[in-house]
Amino acid sequence: MSVRAAPAPARFDAARVRRDFPILGTRVRGRPLVYLDNAATSQKPLAVIEATDRYYREQNANIHRAVHFLSEQASHLYEGARAKVATYLGVADARRVIFVRGATEAINLVASSWGRMSVGAGDEVLVTAMEHHANIVPWQLVCEEKGARLVVIPMDRTGTLLLGEAERLFSPRTRILAFPQVSNSLGTINPAAELIAMAHARGVPVLVDGAQAVPHGRVDVDALDADFYAISGHKMFGPTGVGVLVGRADLLEAMPPYQGGGDMIHSVSFAKTTYAPIPGKFEAGTPDIAGVVGLGAAVDYLAALDWDAVAAHEADLLADTVEQICDVPGVTLIGTAAHKAAVVSFVMDGVHAHDIGTIVDQEGIAVRTGHHCTQPVMDFFGVPATTRASFALYNTREDIAALAAALHKVRKVFG
Repeated sequence: MSVRAAPAPARFDAARVRRDFPILGTRVRGRPLVYLDNAATSQKPLAVIEATDRYYREQNANIHRAVHFLSEQASHLYEGARAKVATYLGVADARRVIFVRGATEAINLVASSWGRMSVGAGDEVLVTAMEHHANIVPWQLVCEEKGARLVVIPMDRTGTLLLGEAERLFSPRTRILAFPQVSNSLGTINPAAELIAMAHARGVPVLVDGAQAVPHGRVDVDALDADFYAISGHKMFGPTGVGVLVGRADLLEAMPPYQGGGDMIHSVSFAKTTYAPIPGKFEAGTPDIAGVVGLGAAVDYLAALDWDAVAAHEADLLADTVEQICDVPGVTLIGTAAHKAAVVSFVMDGVHAHDIGTIVDQEGIAVRTGHHCTQPVMDFFGVPATTRASFALYNTREDIAALAAALHKVRKVFG
């Protein structure tokens, strides 16, 4: 990741951070909640909950459409959140920040608007073997429509991309490279800057799926030089149903609208419509205003953290988890790349992932089981599903110990 570091304290205080997240005090089946499904969605700090509550209690109105006090206040909050996101992501021009429903819609927007404009018959879209379905299916739809093809950069058995193969797979017909900065099912941290430079040396634009990267570090999008960057609010301690697409201004200005409706127009007649400048051109209709306000609060929360300390804490959690679950007989890790975020996927001999998930849930532990919206990854490793424990800054060694103890119980049940 391209990370902007700050001086770190001696030790990260996870216990203090946990007090910011009300749900972590919940008891599940009579036991304290151990929440290890952060790659699916993170929990929300009280500051985010209060910001969305306050919006509905005191500030609720539609934006950009009226001159009354509440509308002006709501519009100010909405655009203020855009400015916060731009600053946090190192984006110099806030007009390049487009609010969407999440990383999935961000990728669909690029595929539908830029892709249909730029991809033609015989062209190629380059992706990786570790993509989330959200970065496969939208491009497949464009390829099927245009007569183009999807080309896949392979990975090795550790879950590491083969960069030599990536170099070889670029061709004169490559129109875009799209890849995850961090794999949701393997935890692999991809060399984003190197991949982007590789593509740009050939004049190929790049879309980075940053949904799993932003919760684990300060990403500087402008320094990274990504042409498009997609994130989901709900994975970075913000509300569900809101996300961001950051795009290069010249590309966004050249792209046709993704959807039509109110607030994305300059003028409308039955003969012709002209469109608003960016970002409005891509924000048709009434948005999730409360969600955007909550996302702004999440960014405030994240910006106040010491990310060097968070990174060290999460690295310790990852190492401790690998050590403890590998002591459980029959456990095999899936995804052992040298550079990983705090995500651990594994299988257990003779036990289906769903059975593991059911038994550990009885201990109050939330993990993810299944293909994690990465069926090609499961096919590559020859497994139907994995169990995934994914960590956030509020997780602790006690959480890991609880998971390990529960997995030993699973082993006893299945012999």
